Amino acid sequence: MTMTTIKVSTDLRDRLKSHATAEQLTMNSYLEKLLEREERAHRFAVLREQMANTSEEDWKSYREETQWWDTLENG
Repeated sequence: MTMTTIKVSTDLRDRLKSHATAEQLTMNSYLEKLLEREERAHRFAVLREQMANTSEEDWKSYREETQWWDTLENG
């Protein structure tokens, strides 16, 4: 793994290190965990937006299809 240096304030570095230590993680692992959390939050925000913009006709079709699949599982 190639390493690099990023410039952050001393205060931010200390806060990150404190949280990483509390979770028994390296700084790299802790930053990776934060990024994964942010990426997941972004994916869900996009999904919520897409769901909000789904037409009633598409929702009806979705409900009908899921009901059909449910009958196959229990049939």
